[in-house]
Amino acid sequence: MVIPERPTVQLKIVDTDALFYSWRWEHDLGAIQNIMVPADTMLPALNDLAMALPTPLPGETVDQALERSLTGPLVDRDREIELTTALARALVPYQLAMELNGMLERGLRPHVRIQPSLWTSQVPWEALHVDEGERFVTNSDVSVLPPATVRNAPERRVSPWNPDGRVVAVLDPKVPGPPSSGLGSVLGEPGPELKDLIERLGDRRVPAGTPFRRNDLDRDALEPLLADAARLLYVGHVTTSQNGLDARLHLSCGPATTGRGAAVRGHRPLTAADLVLGHRPDSLAPWRMPNRVAFIACESGGETRFAEPVGLVAAAIHGGAQYVTATRWTLPTDAGIRAFAPEATPETSLLPEAITAVDAAHDTPDPVAALNDWQKMKAAAWEAEGRLEDSPVIWSALATAHG
Repeated sequence: MVIPERPTVQLKIVDTDALFYSWRWEHDLGAIQNIMVPADTMLPALNDLAMALPTPLPGETVDQALERSLTGPLVDRDREIELTTALARALVPYQLAMELNGMLERGLRPHVRIQPSLWTSQVPWEALHVDEGERFVTNSDVSVLPPATVRNAPERRVSPWNPDGRVVAVLDPKVPGPPSSGLGSVLGEPGPELKDLIERLGDRRVPAGTPFRRNDLDRDALEPLLADAARLLYVGHVTTSQNGLDARLHLSCGPATTGRGAAVRGHRPLTAADLVLGHRPDSLAPWRMPNRVAFIACESGGETRFAEPVGLVAAAIHGGAQYVTATRWTLPTDAGIRAFAPEATPETSLLPEAITAVDAAHDTPDPVAALNDWQKMKAAAWEAEGRLEDSPVIWSALATAHG
């Protein structure tokens, strides 16, 4: 059997009262491996991960979650290595590890496409510490495998990729509503990295004019821009509710805007259901999405935490996106990191570098490999120096779905 230069394995995980793994290599689809892992062998590590993440636990406020996380393992190199080593031992099947090592011995870098379960929805696979000085991403590319019902939907048409195409940039839009809504600026005053990003995009960026904190980027302005764009770069707020289809992008949409989600706190969010079905309730008009989409916002890729894993990522893929980068957990802003991380200074900044890394990756032929290369670099820097700026709290939150 001929093994391709980039061997790719599909790993699917299902949980009930245990964790069930199934994987197969795309060059040998008939050879399927299945194993079951008892809950008590991996739940302790998953519980420790939940305690380390900045996503609020039941009964916690956002500030309490940030303080807990930003004084925990994700900003302490030794404790983080201990956590991600335990996760690797609990979650990476021995047989799959041997198969991956076999590819490495051939001089090949495998691509691992993971369809996570509810229990494993926030596992930072790229950061798992698999050996001394090595993470999962050190020797393998890692991406999210969307459900087959999404990526193989008969009505789905993948948008063409145009490397010179327009980039719809929705950067920290102003959200209508009272200051107490908690939906204020996520970027603060843009620094040199974000200004360089705007300069790099040049006249590809739409809409033209002021790049940050616009108050005119509502759904009626955004939808036609996306129809023939190459990329969408969204940096802002995402919130979730009781189901994935109610995952919400917060734009400059007033309460009178039409949509399938309820108006909240002085505005109407754009939901995943709006993208899949259209935001005009009297007609079925799904949004057309560009080939590459980035949702850099809190838990924008958190739909696998629901029984029906259909949220913003699935909605974008259904609408034509081939690559969608999103986040697994609540994403701390630089202001939050400066407020709660003990080693932070007034100059500490993590989020702009992540935004520019995602933006650059989405301009390459292979966004998965490009973003993984940046994550590999950050992992090496974190292991070498343990600086807060290289902490996995930001870089390992990012994952790219490839549909």
